[in-house]
Amino acid sequence: MTDSAPALGPDRPQRLRQSEAVRRLARETRLHPASFILPLFVKAGEGVRDEIASMPGVFQLSVDEAVREAREAAGLGVGGVLLFGIPEHKDAEGSAADDDAEAVQRATRAIKDAVPDLAVITDVCLCEYTDHGHCGFITTDGALDLEGSLPRHVAAAVSHARAGADLVAPSSMIDGVVGAIRSGLDAAGFPHVGIFSYAVKYASAFYGPFRDAANSAPAFGDRRTHQMDPANAREALREAALDVEQGADLLMVKPALAYLDVIRQTKAAFPDRPLGAYHVSGEYAMLKAAAERGWADERRAALEVLTSIRRAGADLVITYYAAQAARWLRDGA
Repeated sequence: MTDSAPALGPDRPQRLRQSEAVRRLARETRLHPASFILPLFVKAGEGVRDEIASMPGVFQLSVDEAVREAREAAGLGVGGVLLFGIPEHKDAEGSAADDDAEAVQRATRAIKDAVPDLAVITDVCLCEYTDHGHCGFITTDGALDLEGSLPRHVAAAVSHARAGADLVAPSSMIDGVVGAIRSGLDAAGFPHVGIFSYAVKYASAFYGPFRDAANSAPAFGDRRTHQMDPANAREALREAALDVEQGADLLMVKPALAYLDVIRQTKAAFPDRPLGAYHVSGEYAMLKAAAERGWADERRAALEVLTSIRRAGADLVITYYAAQAARWLRDGA
């Protein structure tokens, strides 16, 4: 009697992995540049490309350079850009946020003129515009008066809409901000401008490089009073439900990679709302650092991470890799 290999049943998953051609056919989750949104940091000046030390390959850009980046991204099939402003002047109440001559507003007009089919989304928050770095006003006794800053958030959103923004994205996560902006946009004659809500935004350790990019680190304290506790998931659904009730058109989970379970739960609870996930600065910087040290294949690792975010249920991924990932996909990665 001779030994023989064990009998195998008819169901052999390996048959679907034997070649790249078959793997493509069987692939359940697909990346496409149209689902990527590229964040851009815009400032005053001309011909300005100031690289952010903690985010290799990401720059603070003058408006003309932002237009160049947007045009290139559009040519690669990227779905949209998300604009953050770096003002020349900051004060306690973030008065530059609703200035029609500020960089975000000028970049919005210029990008919509140069690439009209590219979606332009604008960040609405005061942290980049206040001299103390918080998302709202500070009272005379040093406490945060978040609700008191809602009119300035509304004014900023209306200013962005006037410049031509397709969507405004309130990132401060202040209670009631979505409803206030919806009412303000409608009253100002912009009922067609949508709200991409940072509905589920955690008080995360992964935002550090962004604060270098946007010059928005708080001068004191932190944002744990209004951003979510990383330990909570059920609360995320409550936050998302409140924003939907107030008029949010799209929802977002931020960060992405550490919160894939929350992405899955949010999409299951709100299947009729497009869901975005923000692959944030710290998540990007970790991949860059590992690649620079030869510890990871950057292309494979980045695309694997982006695939995981889409697989978890995100319809859109905001990522600093948007243009590069689009190139990799174009070149057959």
